[in-house]
Amino acid sequence: MATFFNHRLTSLVMHQTIRFSKSTLPITPPMRVSPRRLPSLSVFARGTRLISSSNSRMALHPKQDDKLIFAPTGTPALLDSGPTLPPGQAAQFLKAERQGGLKRTDVDPESPITQFHTWFQQASLPEAGVFHPETCTLSTAQLPSGRVSSRVVYMKELDHKGFVIYSNFGTSGKARDLFGTADGKSTGNPWASLVFWWEPLERQVRVEGRAERLASEESQVYYDTRARGSRIGAWASQQSSVLKPDASKEGDDGRSQLEGWVKETEKKFEGAEKIPVPPFWGGLRIIPERVEFWQGRQSRLHDRFVYDLVECEDGSKKWQLERLSP
Repeated sequence: MATFFNHRLTSLVMHQTIRFSKSTLPITPPMRVSPRRLPSLSVFARGTRLISSSNSRMALHPKQDDKLIFAPTGTPALLDSGPTLPPGQAAQFLKAERQGGLKRTDVDPESPITQFHTWFQQASLPEAGVFHPETCTLSTAQLPSGRVSSRVVYMKELDHKGFVIYSNFGTSGKARDLFGTADGKSTGNPWASLVFWWEPLERQVRVEGRAERLASEESQVYYDTRARGSRIGAWASQQSSVLKPDASKEGDDGRSQLEGWVKETEKKFEGAEKIPVPPFWGGLRIIPERVEFWQGRQSRLHDRFVYDLVECEDGSKKWQLERLSP
């Protein structure tokens, strides 16, 4: 892919020459693309090439029927992919490769919590290049439909019980999935998963377990650390509820309704230094029963180690560590 970035390419959209390099990305000034020309592009996404059916020499992959994106390969200038790859091939994971990969002796033999804490500390170092290592994807599944929902959240706490995130559990989709609804359309499913992706380290961690609400007293401790505006927002927003436009306000798309709720809440707590945590808002702890640690390796032959919580003959539980095939 380095070859692609080291040559001058003629823009098929603007008919002007643009040099791609680390020093010139993003392109300034922005390219202005006429909407009428967009249908002719097979790929139009960050980190991919513009492929025009009118010039096959530019195509790293030929147009695949009506696919808008086909086999994207990331942003080469930002990837450490080793030797130059043939056009169109995805970059390799080489950071751990150069150090012999991830071995069983490299991970904690007894606890995924301890192992996660180690990896999180490494991801938190400035030189790691991971801006928000606490970012993760929380997935839940609604029953009886089995419909899965995912959203990006922040892990705010880690203890020996599990992983804690904070959110609205009154009107949100996650509340519907985890705890059910009064109308019975969702019966409640306490199982949830988290995925952490630390791309600069070529690592991910997958967590599966049961979710439980934190007591309001425990949630209050974290709630007090939030900016006042965020505390007001937690009270004001009816998360995932449809916002209705105000016809009397030109151009309003529903935002004014939310802003109205915020003003009402600000008035309610005007002059109050201590704001109580909302009864519908607070912490959610994912108590893990399975945790996988994934380290990228060359040729997609990644290193994967999984901890499973198993029951012993005496009724106690312990973590069982095994290597998985990529």
